[in-house]
Amino acid sequence: MTIPKVELKPCFLTPKRLQPEFPLFVYLPGMDGTGQLLRSQTAGLEAGFDVRCLAIPREDLTSWDELANNVLDLIHAELEKSSQRPVYLCGESFGGCLAQKVAIKAPQLFKRIVLINSASAFNLRPLLTWTSQLTYLVPSNLYDIGAFGLLPFLAALARISRSDRQELLKTMRTVPPQTVLWRISLLREFHVDDVELRHLTQPVLVIAGANDRLLPSLDEARRLVNILPNAKMVVLPQSGHACLLETDTNLYEIMKANNFLESSAQTVEALG
Repeated sequence: MTIPKVELKPCFLTPKRLQPEFPLFVYLPGMDGTGQLLRSQTAGLEAGFDVRCLAIPREDLTSWDELANNVLDLIHAELEKSSQRPVYLCGESFGGCLAQKVAIKAPQLFKRIVLINSASAFNLRPLLTWTSQLTYLVPSNLYDIGAFGLLPFLAALARISRSDRQELLKTMRTVPPQTVLWRISLLREFHVDDVELRHLTQPVLVIAGANDRLLPSLDEARRLVNILPNAKMVVLPQSGHACLLETDTNLYEIMKANNFLESSAQTVEALG
């Protein structure tokens, strides 16, 4: 992935080799907002997709609504270059909330939706909601220590390579404290009406790590599958919250195993 300087508005990170003949795969990242942590999955996904990762500016303090509109603008800009192709939307953690906001704004735009350990589970854990309000009292110089202490909750560390563990910690430490606080406040206030979710009739794959120590992702996956009319749940029995970093997790193969690849994506893979 090339890394543009992200300053004013969200943008897409793009692979070195663009593949406009492939279905467009749009990944919305977790709380870090960088999109960089998808790197271990990119090669697999590029077998059948033209991949874009959202990167949100480190200083971005915009609302859900504005973030969702920015994502849609970026997708439409991509489709202007090559309009006759399906779009897959994938959101992980914080990005799972954003994906829901984006999808209900343009339900006809997406052929498939993937939600991974969606942080819409945040309000299912009242203690987490309450303690998150106390983060305003934490001095900014303690955030580095806090990031290190959070690692065992954020990821099943034994299942992640040393380099990816280091990259995860580094990425967490690059997000300014005020941005962390803002994004936590967004999670506290996040709400999507069940009626709006029921308008999403395309196939939705809801992936949950059963060993998620940060959020009750399994409970949230069950809730979402009960609401979304065409949803399927996949449980990763040993996985933690940051499951896409785990060496045994291959998102493309999970999608393939669950018949979640549209014929165009499978044709591309066969030709490759």
